[in-house]
Amino acid sequence: MEISGIFSAIVIGVVVGVLGRLVLPGRQHIGVLWTIAVGIVAALVGTAVAAAFGVADTKGVDWIEWLIQIALAAGGVAALDRAKAPR
Repeated sequence: MEISGIFSAIVIGVVVGVLGRLVLPGRQHIGVLWTIAVGIVAALVGTAVAAAFGVADTKGVDWIEWLIQIALAAGGVAALDRAKAPR
């Protein structure tokens, strides 16, 4: 992966993490940095999943890939929120 690929993964990860957090109802108990980290991981894993299904490179905007990434980010934020929630 080149520097431009890493930079774009970080930018897309930030967007995906924020969108994943917005999808969840209520208040989350994790910080912004955790949201960004979950978003970056979700973006990378979502791209791999989309490539496995053959929908990663389509003509125009890759809506299915974005939906996969946002769903993974929402699931990651929810799981991390449950793990870090005060008891």
